[in-house]
Amino acid sequence: MITLSLAEIAEVVGGRMHDIPDASAQVTGPVVRDSREAGPGSLFVAFVGERVDGHDFAAAVVESGAVAVLGSRPVGVPAIVVDDVQAALGALARHVVHRLGTTLVALTGSAGKTSTKDLIAQVLRRKAPTVFTPGSLNNEIGLPLTALTATEETRFLVLEMGARGIGHIRYLCELTPPKVGLVLNVGSAHIGEFGGREQIAQAKGELVEALPPAEEGGTAILNADDTLVRAMASRTKAKVLLFGESDEADVRVENVRLTDTGQPSFRLHTPSGASDVTMRLYGEHHVSNALAAAAVAHELGMSADEIATALSEAGSLSRWRMEVTERPDGVTVVNDAYNANPESMKAALRALVAMGKGRRTWAVLGKMAELGDEALAEHDAVGRLAVRLNVSKLVAVGGREAQWLQLGAYNEGSWGEESVHVSDAQAAVDLLRSELRPGDVVLVKASRSVGLESVATALLETGTEGEVAAR
Repeated sequence: MITLSLAEIAEVVGGRMHDIPDASAQVTGPVVRDSREAGPGSLFVAFVGERVDGHDFAAAVVESGAVAVLGSRPVGVPAIVVDDVQAALGALARHVVHRLGTTLVALTGSAGKTSTKDLIAQVLRRKAPTVFTPGSLNNEIGLPLTALTATEETRFLVLEMGARGIGHIRYLCELTPPKVGLVLNVGSAHIGEFGGREQIAQAKGELVEALPPAEEGGTAILNADDTLVRAMASRTKAKVLLFGESDEADVRVENVRLTDTGQPSFRLHTPSGASDVTMRLYGEHHVSNALAAAAVAHELGMSADEIATALSEAGSLSRWRMEVTERPDGVTVVNDAYNANPESMKAALRALVAMGKGRRTWAVLGKMAELGDEALAEHDAVGRLAVRLNVSKLVAVGGREAQWLQLGAYNEGSWGEESVHVSDAQAAVDLLRSELRPGDVVLVKASRSVGLESVATALLETGTEGEVAAR
């Protein structure tokens, strides 16, 4: 973070200083909420959680070098006390972002946010210093913490924005006002919480509503292939740039194909020229993500050749998102277990089939959370798609939702033993260890709460014994 005195921070957040011998003391290190990350010059933000109260670690973080604590009560060490810690953290982030004047790029969507954010960051940092959201820290706490890692050298700040209701993205945009706003898609993720795709579109579109008008440099980058996203053009005064496969897209693609290993290759067209891309990532769904990243990069001054080179060299920066590992025996394990929704599940299945040409393919799938009344139909549809794509074997892991996956597969075709339901991750590991053959390809995917990454981890262990840790 930029250097600020405790007195300045207290004024920005409307806080009261307690046990501070020197109000001119400088915060020169990071702003952290995890006491283990506190160090010399840092500011520790003390949240009260369901299980842990950050205030209990106040003395320890100061001993580690933290300058002060930002909390909701005095703690016997230098502290800035506020009524609402979350609001104070947001106010501090807003102040720092405004003072830096960096170009802020915000993105949202139902699927692909993190992968696209990682692509944007890898492309833009070839042009200038770039700070971006680590992993999926895209909420009212993770977003300001990311913004506060920017410094005077930061040229681009790329922030992923998530939403679980109307008004969430509007609030995040108030904390860190974007200049460039990207909406990827409107799908079924969290549909149980929102109530329908139209409500999801309403929430996601808050991003383009928050952009400055075109004459002040605001740009809305929208998916031309998603009708609900494209319609958001009427909700903004910013310049609109379209990406997608549509002929009307400003940034578009042609000649899409998958390599023998399942990696997309295509011709990228931007208003400044065209260039060829072959990605290191796996699955055709990354083409849309790459086009979105290319649209952002084009708007920020990069040429088609520069963008294509960066996209071709970009890798996966976040864990458990299409992580591909080949074992010594030739079995390929695809760990995509960080999260799942209907759109990402279907994309992962298609990627599995593309990677597994001429090989046996296994889809180890679990529950997709937060689908509400659509849960039965969506799980059934994924099971049926596995049959239509000729996945060799579906292993549905878990309770009721997994049974729906397996039932969808069974009802779609004459699979019989080609689909199976198992109770938990350990049962899946036991089955796979007994039946996998050299050269097989295994996809592991479910919502984060299921913890199926443990299956991928177990399959990649050097030994063949051992049990999956309980979650």
